[in-house]
Amino acid sequence: MTEPFFIARSLEGKTPQDLFLLPPMANRHGLVAGATGTGKTVTLRVMAEHFSRAGVPVFMADVKGDLTGLAKAGSDNPKLAERVAKLQLEPLAFQGYPVTFWDVFGQQGHPVRATLSEMGPLLLGRLLGLNDTQGGVLNLAFKVADDNGLLLLDLKDLRSMLTYVGEHASELRTQYGNVSPASIGAIQRGLLELESQGGEHFFGEPALNIDDLIQTDSKGLGAINLLAADQLIAKPKLYATFLLWLMAELYERLPEVGDPEKPKLVFFFDEAHLLFEDAPDALLERIEQVVRLVRSKGVGIYFCSQNPLDVPDKVLGQLGNRVQHALRAFTARDQKAVKAAAETFRANKDLDVEKVITELAVGEALVSFLDAKGTPGVVQRAWVLPPTSQFPPIESGERKGFMAQSLVAGVYDTMVDRESAFELLRAKAEESAKAAEQEAQRKAEEKESHASGRQSDSMLESFGKSVVRAAGSSIGRQLIRGVLGSLFGGRR
Repeated sequence: MTEPFFIARSLEGKTPQDLFLLPPMANRHGLVAGATGTGKTVTLRVMAEHFSRAGVPVFMADVKGDLTGLAKAGSDNPKLAERVAKLQLEPLAFQGYPVTFWDVFGQQGHPVRATLSEMGPLLLGRLLGLNDTQGGVLNLAFKVADDNGLLLLDLKDLRSMLTYVGEHASELRTQYGNVSPASIGAIQRGLLELESQGGEHFFGEPALNIDDLIQTDSKGLGAINLLAADQLIAKPKLYATFLLWLMAELYERLPEVGDPEKPKLVFFFDEAHLLFEDAPDALLERIEQVVRLVRSKGVGIYFCSQNPLDVPDKVLGQLGNRVQHALRAFTARDQKAVKAAAETFRANKDLDVEKVITELAVGEALVSFLDAKGTPGVVQRAWVLPPTSQFPPIESGERKGFMAQSLVAGVYDTMVDRESAFELLRAKAEESAKAAEQEAQRKAEEKESHASGRQSDSMLESFGKSVVRAAGSSIGRQLIRGVLGSLFGGRR
């Protein structure tokens, strides 16, 4: 049985009261909220350390670049000693944790990629900022590719697919619907803009294998997968879409495990407001569905945000474990957030939650964890324990050393470009041009003769046949998509 996680200590009563996060309840999700500089990052770090010590892998984005110290053991300092004494704690057992560094741009960690086929049209449409009409054309392009077993691996594959759809719009209309040339143009322009923002680094192969995130080291410590996001956060739609895709992949690919003794993986979603900002209702409904169902796969999701109002009510209601740091009440919206946050806790008759939220010191929080029956605990004012890993970030040379020793060292470093839509469509175009040339030559030689029997296949039929011949042996006739539009089940 995994020991409960000692996260915080309340000093409000006559004797200290310890607050524990129960491992069997950790996949019931959670929320860490509070204004900038109130201690959210330390709370995330302490929780990640506990999960790792329990053998639970963690994925978290390092938005500010200050989490890399998790890889090294901490050490005593006057500020830390003061906190330990204040909380009447035993001396800390400092240690480092197995950290796997990832980076979409491949600079501060192992490259992390997805293919366009895996991401699907729903998430890609949001990333490109498409309207309903443009999104419909993007869906059409994906549908044509999926029906013919064509993989869209990188940006050039999708550009080729869109060009084909535009050129053969009249032949596709009967089966797939109208194709708007203006929408094709808008999507192509969006792809060029995405490429200029670094999209060519993210889309391609080898794509991230989810199993590589669920690792433990030789001592049984869960790997802490750290995504370098200090540059990525400057492209908020790419950041949010990537994390949402990853969440969808976990949901689609992991097996059902029911109620495990501890989570199989814990996923921290920092800057959570970016996930829900400007998201259409259809996408919000699917996000809510994934959050609700992914816990049965043994995955715990912890949203981190400055304001609890950033999370929609349907999602917020599923976040059973809460750590609320200080909020400021300078504006009407701030005051609304304070009131909303206070109302989400199970009341404590000895605590004026709405008043206390604005008075909390740095490192102090209102804490409520689920009990063994899944019931939210009475909210307590408490201090979050200090971390045992190094607080300052590690040096760049140290990061490279850890990357060289990583379990995935060398796996994702070199990008590959196997045969996919771009190559198949180009081959088809060359085949069609050659066939047209041969037909013209035949007609010139047989001026008076007429072809008898069945006419040649239409362009669409020929396209389908050649694609299936080329791709069918490896991926099958049709690709099936899951709840968020990503490929359903395994791809390999």
